[in-house]
Amino acid sequence: MSSKKVRKRKTAAKKKSPSSEMSLSLGRNVWPAERDVLFRPDRLKYVRKLLKPEGCVFCRAGAEAPSFDTLCVHQTEHSMIVLNKFPYNSGHLLILPRRHVGDLLSLSREEYSDLSELTREAMRALQDLYQPGGMNVGLNHGATAGAGIPAHLHYHLIPRGI
Repeated sequence: MSSKKVRKRKTAAKKKSPSSEMSLSLGRNVWPAERDVLFRPDRLKYVRKLLKPEGCVFCRAGAEAPSFDTLCVHQTEHSMIVLNKFPYNSGHLLILPRRHVGDLLSLSREEYSDLSELTREAMRALQDLYQPGGMNVGLNHGATAGAGIPAHLHYHLIPRGI
């Protein structure tokens, strides 16, 4: 085979076929999108339960006025917004009742209504601030469901695609 033909084949192999370009563009819109890895070695101690704070961290956060020390950024009569100390990504918030309760069904109508409205307000704020492609709103109800602090109910609000 002549060197001219070999060069031609190598050049053709380097060009992307329409099908490979299509699969690449499809991959851009598939969740979870490929992202840089955020390495958080400090989270490891928390995940492995090596950090054991005394008392309820959420109750401590709600006992004072909102501050950077407690990570509480907003309070209503029955609910509060706390920054996640070990966030999955930027903007990860926790919305929770101020009362120490681990069961959603134990909330009064007033508490539940306040918690739900505060969740909506937090979503609006994150939408305005980050313009995410979407959001995860989640509640791990009980230890078996994966709640890290099952004795104090809390929703995770996580903007995605920012």
